[in-house]
Amino acid sequence: MNKELVIQSSLGVVDIALLEDKRLIELHKEKSGNDFSVGDIYLGRVKKVVTGLNAAFVDVGYEKDAFLHYLDLGPQLRSLVKWVDRSISGKLQNPQLDDFKHEEDINKDGRIDEVLSPNKHILVQIAKEPISTKGPRISCEISLAGRFLVLVPFSDKITCSQKIRSREERNRLKTLLKSIKPKNFGVIIRTVAENKKVAELDNDLRTLVDKWKRLHTNLKGAKPPNRILGEINRSNAVIRDLLNPSFNNIHVGDATLFEEIKSYLQSVAPDRIGILKHYKSQVPIFESFTIDRQIKSLFGVNVTMPSGAYLVIEHTEALHVIDVNSGNTGKNQENQEDSALKVNLEAADEIARQLRLRDMGGIVVVDFIDMRKSENKRLLVDRLKDKMSTDRAKHQILPPSKFGLVQITRQRVRPELDIKTTETLPDQNGGTKEVKATILLIDEIELKVQRIFEGKLAKKVTLHVHPFIEAYLTKKFRSFQRKWFSKYKKWVTLISRANYPLMEYHFFDGENQEINV
Repeated sequence: MNKELVIQSSLGVVDIALLEDKRLIELHKEKSGNDFSVGDIYLGRVKKVVTGLNAAFVDVGYEKDAFLHYLDLGPQLRSLVKWVDRSISGKLQNPQLDDFKHEEDINKDGRIDEVLSPNKHILVQIAKEPISTKGPRISCEISLAGRFLVLVPFSDKITCSQKIRSREERNRLKTLLKSIKPKNFGVIIRTVAENKKVAELDNDLRTLVDKWKRLHTNLKGAKPPNRILGEINRSNAVIRDLLNPSFNNIHVGDATLFEEIKSYLQSVAPDRIGILKHYKSQVPIFESFTIDRQIKSLFGVNVTMPSGAYLVIEHTEALHVIDVNSGNTGKNQENQEDSALKVNLEAADEIARQLRLRDMGGIVVVDFIDMRKSENKRLLVDRLKDKMSTDRAKHQILPPSKFGLVQITRQRVRPELDIKTTETLPDQNGGTKEVKATILLIDEIELKVQRIFEGKLAKKVTLHVHPFIEAYLTKKFRSFQRKWFSKYKKWVTLISRANYPLMEYHFFDGENQEINV
């Protein structure tokens, strides 16, 4: 599989696209000045303790107070508070925890008002970015993420990613880390650490310890609310989390960003510096890689699949609903059960992609096409689980309910991407109306030409379109008409219809009957 990152920077926004075999799989957006990214560490002030929720609201400088639940305090809260208070006052000169005396762990079933009070200073880390009308979700279980390891202070545990299947490799990594980790620091071994040498792991560990020292330095004299330690920018964070031997290229269009990423790669993976490419063409990088076109086709309410079936994706405050529609795919299928299974399996692939692409979180309810056979239902759920196995967000897939609905829960960390895919065009009454993106119209026409000829729906085909579209399809040496004739050995006659709106078109057969595709 060919994996590529394409990074575009413009007007204070960095767009990061992950492609697999040229198909858009993930899209990240980073705005300059975003001070509440996942992983950022803040010195906050407790504003309100709500015993009914067993939680507190903390001022971290955002317009809405951050939410801190008792279960997110972490058992070592008292040790963290002691270390922070002594660091702020300057009494703690050594940031290392070798000689630090731990305090007693808090009760896991305790109450928030037993350990926190209003106006208390507290060190917190952003666990979920602000979403909708809600402030950030925060945690006191501080962790510092590197490429191979995650450093966890006030702990001695060494845990290993469950995705590393080999027991021998897991034991090797744990034994290795036990010999090099500093005292009173726990370590989480990430999946990409598999088969890595001690020198690479030790270098990553030293980098994380240096970040902890910088955190200690920044705390001296600090007053809340204050960001104490920022996460690396989204571009480098995506590279850190995704970079593996299967990556082929990283294309960057901005010269300054290219140098930043080059510097980061040289520090964490100097052997992979060759995959970094500086894109210098005058054509915008997202246009060159057809990412803009894919965004327009994939982020709308309706998402069409290659077979002609389509998804309808609706978003509410409480959950997301996805409806699977067969479109015209079932018309030529004699066996309804087989037709439903075929469409559902294709939909499962696209739904797994959509969840990652839009970063949809919370509860997702999917209404697949009804199937009677239990083995087909199991096959569908297995397919969905398999396609979502590469999703880094925590998720759970439940079996179909008695109404045939599949429920998915997916971790919500960052705000879901909301991208406008329609365009505003004048209507015949002098007003305006929202229509699908014109960039997709030709793709849609081409797909329907393919279905007509491959499905043998008509021998003679006439296409009626707006004059502008007719000119675009015909007025070139290598016109679409010629391309279709070369591919299908059939000629499509185009007729210009001045009374059509720009986006309207219709196919007719030799008897002047409309072809429904």
